[in-house]
Amino acid sequence: MCYTARIMSVIDIHVHAWPDDMARRAITQLEAIAEWQAVGKGTVSGLLKSMDAGDVDVSVVCSIATKPAQVKNIFDWSRKIRSERIEPFPSVHPDTPDAAGWLARFVDEGFCGIKLHPMYQDFTVDDERMDALYAAAAEAEIVVEMHCGHDIGFPNDERANPERIARVIERHPALRLVATHMGGWTSWDDVERHLLGKNVFMETSFTLKWLGPQRLMEFIGRHGADKVLFGTDWPWANQKEEIAGTKALGLEEGDLRKVLCSNAGRLLGF
Repeated sequence: MCYTARIMSVIDIHVHAWPDDMARRAITQLEAIAEWQAVGKGTVSGLLKSMDAGDVDVSVVCSIATKPAQVKNIFDWSRKIRSERIEPFPSVHPDTPDAAGWLARFVDEGFCGIKLHPMYQDFTVDDERMDALYAAAAEAEIVVEMHCGHDIGFPNDERANPERIARVIERHPALRLVATHMGGWTSWDDVERHLLGKNVFMETSFTLKWLGPQRLMEFIGRHGADKVLFGTDWPWANQKEEIAGTKALGLEEGDLRKVLCSNAGRLLGF
């Protein structure tokens, strides 16, 4: 799909939502794991209200298949909720039979990305068993949005640390990889050592308060504003507040537009 007929100001590359009959259970379970309070109910209708409040044009809904049997249901739901304002990223599980075939099916359906999460899908990002999936994603030219660094529910888990992400980039230079949380949540010293300036997109969710505005600005400057995307991880953070915080960073107008919208638009083919 292409939305260039209208001017957009904000694309949120990283949100989550669930079917209405599952959202309350999913939120309750994840709040218990992470000991973190959601700001929304996790439904698509709730997401759209948040987008209206924050003047968000498009949100990318990232789903996670925690087992292979969920891939088809996520695919079907993604087709159902897709609209001018909702761009879903379905998911494959590393143990999915014919994962490459599913990626081709996603592309045929017009989806331009998938979401992977090492902790919830039980894999290590640079494990050789992942190479076939990364190669297939690169071949299909589909975006891979990857949880990177620690996870608030898995605080000491190193399966997605920045050094491992760097190895994936080296082995798969054509992979269109989006590293969440500016390359590695709470692992930002390692992001500086291994990822800044490399051939990888980074998105900003859960960085303003944790990394801090000054260091976030330094990261954007060193990595390049052309490779940074705005994300919130809604319903775990407030879209309107995150947009305001991003605008307050002091980025030049052109770089701010790149981060809030145009980089994601180009990556998504809008």
